[in-house]
Amino acid sequence: MKFLIDMPLSPDLATWLAQQGHEAVHAFDLGLGRASDEAILERARMEERVIVTADLDYPRLLALTRAEGPGLILFRGGDYSGSDAVDRLRATFDRIPNEELPNSVVVIERRRIRRRWLPIEPGR
Repeated sequence: MKFLIDMPLSPDLATWLAQQGHEAVHAFDLGLGRASDEAILERARMEERVIVTADLDYPRLLALTRAEGPGLILFRGGDYSGSDAVDRLRATFDRIPNEELPNSVVVIERRRIRRRWLPIEPGR
């Protein structure tokens, strides 16, 4: 699986994902440190990467365009330490098969993990 880690999250998450056998890169390493959300979405779409972020704008952007991708993993509910993020991401991978991630929006919260299929209908 290929991932693009967005700026709100630590580059250590990309390192951990790579250790798990995934291809992962942080937005900063791609020169996207100050890029718009739309630019990051387009880059992830072109490279078939799932975006991992804590930026709450992405689900809205995906819904407004009725996009079928890229997949999105969204951390909600405050600041996550590196180890907290890894633990929650590990729980996500245990629950949701990798092959379903490119067609999903996964919302990770401290006490639960939710998934919606893409495309998202606006207003839902």
